[in-house]
Amino acid sequence: MSDFIEIEVYTQLARIGKALANPVRLRLLDLLERGESDVDSLAETAGVSLKNTSAQLRQLREANLVRSRRQGTHIYYSLAGPEVSQLLGSLQSCAEDRLADLRLAIGDLLGDPESLRPVTVEELQSHLDDPEVMVLDVRPARDYAQGHVPGAVSLPAEEISEKVGELPQDVEIIAYCHGPYCVLSPDAVRSLRRSGLSARPLDGGITRWQRAGKPLVTDGEADADHSAGLPPSRSA
Repeated sequence: MSDFIEIEVYTQLARIGKALANPVRLRLLDLLERGESDVDSLAETAGVSLKNTSAQLRQLREANLVRSRRQGTHIYYSLAGPEVSQLLGSLQSCAEDRLADLRLAIGDLLGDPESLRPVTVEELQSHLDDPEVMVLDVRPARDYAQGHVPGAVSLPAEEISEKVGELPQDVEIIAYCHGPYCVLSPDAVRSLRRSGLSARPLDGGITRWQRAGKPLVTDGEADADHSAGLPPSRSA
């Protein structure tokens, strides 16, 4: 009898493993770390058909990894809880340690991390009040408005080339984007360096910041004026 109960325990645990054993489902969970989203938007961002996206979300919901709600004709999905994000973080860290092929794939996606000298969450937190450091949020403006690192300035990646001349020359820039496999901040850092600025990316993006339990502020809170424009250079 005890053997049967033990197998049942592992059978239930395996439901989570089975739900995670699909690249599309992992991608959808990664996207949902950014916040609640409807199926259409998830399908478009993931580059997956609407039918396939819906099917994969059902699998995740059956394993209680996501929750859903209906509003009018739209169904919105979100992570079932912060422990799901922590699970994804542990999975990613373990896989990066154990799988050389994954490390190669990440290098192909993001480039050489050593050359970028990424900043850890702890380092970023220690620099939030440092006048010699500017924190740059290179995600789309709508994501910035929903929640960003305290004191961060919004400069979407696609606007950097146009506005790089407005950035102060005498500070170190720490740029961040969505998550550990987001290309926006590494690309932004390379662009800023080509313009002669000192820049480094935040390791793991805002996802790792949140997983570490660090605070976010919204556009309507105390530092909302940071989204209105870039501060002038002190050397100007």
